[in-house]
Amino acid sequence: MDVVITYVDGNDPVWQKDYQKYTDVPVLQKRFRDWGTLKYLLRGIEVNMPFIRNVYLVVSHPSQVPEWADRENLHIVLHSDIIPSEYLPTFNSTTIEMFLHRIEGLDEEYLYFNDDIFPVASCRPEDFFREGRAVIGMSRHFLISGMYKRHVRRSDRLARQALGLPSSVSFIRPQHACIPVLRSQSEEISKLQKDAVYSSLSRVRNDGNINMTLFLSYMYHNGLVVNERLSCRHISLAATTEGRLRKSIARPERKLLCINDVKLDENKFVSYRNLITDMFEARFPDKSRFEI
Repeated sequence: MDVVITYVDGNDPVWQKDYQKYTDVPVLQKRFRDWGTLKYLLRGIEVNMPFIRNVYLVVSHPSQVPEWADRENLHIVLHSDIIPSEYLPTFNSTTIEMFLHRIEGLDEEYLYFNDDIFPVASCRPEDFFREGRAVIGMSRHFLISGMYKRHVRRSDRLARQALGLPSSVSFIRPQHACIPVLRSQSEEISKLQKDAVYSSLSRVRNDGNINMTLFLSYMYHNGLVVNERLSCRHISLAATTEGRLRKSIARPERKLLCINDVKLDENKFVSYRNLITDMFEARFPDKSRFEI
């Protein structure tokens, strides 16, 4: 199987120039700032997921690629390689997610990682896929609060509609972890709901978007998801301690760790960034094949 990572360095002047030119929305720091942890995600993959074939890093510009990246082993995919030009530039992860399955050479089974999720303990292929089915925890919801859940509900409704299933007052939502995806299923639902997908695209997030859960919902309703929670610890920087962070990286109790960014003042951001990068450097001191 392969891994796909979407990545943004909000400090990149080229990216900043585009953002200022094409949007009038203030930069949301927690969504675009770079914590300097991408190399540790890649080292975690190298150490704990040796079964991974290729890793694809999806970025907007060549200037987004870190200087330390080995482009022979880390496959760089530009937005322009997979997204139609009329929707570029985009600063919306949901728009980018709609086209990841178009990456040339991508395996049928792939894992979609945001850059805040790290493999911190040994993983097995069957943790993510079993006999052609994806493994991830799915839960049923009725109440809507926040833009993300509205995206999830809309995505689930489109998946049900494509399969001719009756409408439902509830919707399914995946756990917060890396997402196992079947490429052929992504291609199939993208064709079946092409008009809805394309009409949902936007440069920045809005209530009318759909997201990656479109593919998971379609797989789930097709019987291609094993509803079993991945071994993942979720930490919000709004509600944690330095001690908990240290323990979760140095002595993890679960295989994956998600460190969720929140609105932080500059001093707190620098403090947490230094702590996290120091702990990851101690945990994964050796360069991966993805680094020069």
